[in-house]
Amino acid sequence: MKVGIVCCSNGQSLEQKGKIDQLIKALSDMGLEPVLGKHIYLAEGTAVSGTPQERAADMNAFHKDRSISLIFDISGGDAANEILPYLDYEAIRMSQAMFWGYSDLTAVINAIYARTGKPSFLYQVKNLIWEFQDIQRKRFQGFIHTTGNKEDGLFDYRYEILQGGEMHGLSAGGNIRCLLKLAGTPYWPEIKDHVLVLEAFGGGEAQVRTYFSQLEQIGVFSLVQGILLGTFTKLEEEKGKYYAYELLKPHISDAMAVARTSEIGHGMDSKAIVIGGRIDLVSHAV
Repeated sequence: MKVGIVCCSNGQSLEQKGKIDQLIKALSDMGLEPVLGKHIYLAEGTAVSGTPQERAADMNAFHKDRSISLIFDISGGDAANEILPYLDYEAIRMSQAMFWGYSDLTAVINAIYARTGKPSFLYQVKNLIWEFQDIQRKRFQGFIHTTGNKEDGLFDYRYEILQGGEMHGLSAGGNIRCLLKLAGTPYWPEIKDHVLVLEAFGGGEAQVRTYFSQLEQIGVFSLVQGILLGTFTKLEEEKGKYYAYELLKPHISDAMAVARTSEIGHGMDSKAIVIGGRIDLVSHAV
């Protein structure tokens, strides 16, 4: 199975080449055939690996290549939304290839969903070479080859319902800061009756307060039928794992279904979730 590797957000420094080579070996050891895009490493004097058009061209080329089954973005940062006007959404819609990324790639994932209806995967493939690489490789191998322990599979995240009971529906969202880049643009996803997934890496209390306020002010919380909170890394380090929920509560009704998981987000032990896929969360803790 051939897989493409792209860098749609901030570019990778040359110092990261050893890690990228390690990732390529890990994927190859699983029976995959990784193919690097043309724009991975930082262009001289910039924070990115190429112009928005060049980075989008890598995405478009892999989606048009019928031999590519999965496309992994290995970046993050700030610059992913630059490429959105240059993506070939018809080619993406017709392609069998599925896109994977996290953090700033939330902008690309939700733009793809908005313009094509196609789901993508919120997950950083570099988890395969980071701190929890052994369990991550086992989970990923189970996904690729449909083997392994289904109770700790790549998509089998544990959660608890915090208020409002069950939630069932298609998902949208991801990293809260990067999702909000799409507000007011043609790339904002359908959210009516969806389960909204929200997580964050940076952002202390003040930032998270403003993110929740903006979501309320643009009407998001009156449209979704449930909210799944992933990890809010910096906020949880400062205030504890339930503080994001405490900040959220003034912006939603008591009847809104809210759940929380520690297994979706920026943690190196995080699992994957399908954005644009179906979520079914029952009322008891899992």
